[in-house]
Amino acid sequence: MAWAVLVALCAYPFCGEARRLRLKARVSQGVLDALGIKLDAELGHVVPGALIVANHISWVDIFVINAALPSAFVAKEEVRRWPLIGWLAATCDTVFLRRGSRGHAKIINGQIADILGKGNYVAVFPEGTTTDGTHLLHFHGALIQPALAIGRPVLPLAISYWGEDGNRSLDPAYVGDVTLAQCTLAIIRGQGLTARLKTSPALGLAGEERRQVAKLAREAISVGVGLPAPGIADSIRLPS
Repeated sequence: MAWAVLVALCAYPFCGEARRLRLKARVSQGVLDALGIKLDAELGHVVPGALIVANHISWVDIFVINAALPSAFVAKEEVRRWPLIGWLAATCDTVFLRRGSRGHAKIINGQIADILGKGNYVAVFPEGTTTDGTHLLHFHGALIQPALAIGRPVLPLAISYWGEDGNRSLDPAYVGDVTLAQCTLAIIRGQGLTARLKTSPALGLAGEERRQVAKLAREAISVGVGLPAPGIADSIRLPS
């Protein structure tokens, strides 16, 4: 994390866009290495300039995605106030969304469309909050609209965490009353963790409207993280 701060302060502001993306990937991989998290990424469906739609489990999701697909992120305004993580997020191209403000949402949508139009990635967590990884919440379609409006693909990306024993791990879950410090300690103590990323075929290029794309993305991610089929997954949670 100290290295991440140093790069963000001394190098990131002075680099060109391509160099910034490479630095973002390297720093993110360094954070994962420091936390003892291995990255297993299946990226066979990646296309440039896609809106990445992912499920959300932990604060470390951002570093997991950035290590594989350096992106600009859309995050809730509260993330900006998280100790250190919020400052790093703000420095590294995160777009902060003020929930409940339609006017602000229009501004954010314009920023997302601009980034995608340049062929870069933007990542969103359409559940709007985190889960422990054993189920998915409803996917909100509002932030998918900017990609559809300019004809850019929507790329479902499934995130899951696994222990050395091959079982799903709840250690990275940043949910409920768990503090950032408690979550980080749980990750460090859960030695041998693997973060798995799995893409699915891109959506939104056949004239689908945003609710349909959100539903299809949720179904694809449910399969990608190894959850029961949609519908069944809504009524049960997997055992830890």
